[in-house]
Amino acid sequence: MAIRLPRIIHAKQIIRRSSSATRKALLATVDVPKGYFAVYVGESEKKRFVVPISYLNQPSFQDLLCQAEEEFGFDHPMGGLTIPCSENIFIDLTSRLGGL
Repeated sequence: MAIRLPRIIHAKQIIRRSSSATRKALLATVDVPKGYFAVYVGESEKKRFVVPISYLNQPSFQDLLCQAEEEFGFDHPMGGLTIPCSENIFIDLTSRLGGL
């Protein structure tokens, strides 16, 4: 009975990469205060924003979420909610929502 070491080493590398990605995702969620959630915004380079959960009730923010669903479905490449609009549009929208 021969043991194939290359497969075992490869499996360990996959687990190590997976656990480091999980660790990074957990660290990213740790700095989000209660009552807020993180979103990634931008067309080419994504920037992370932390916004209040109350924005989810606003029709204009819901429109952005619909766009995100159409573009990404439930597979968001950044690991968090990715909103496909320019950073300037997002900042303008959240500024208006913050004044409500």
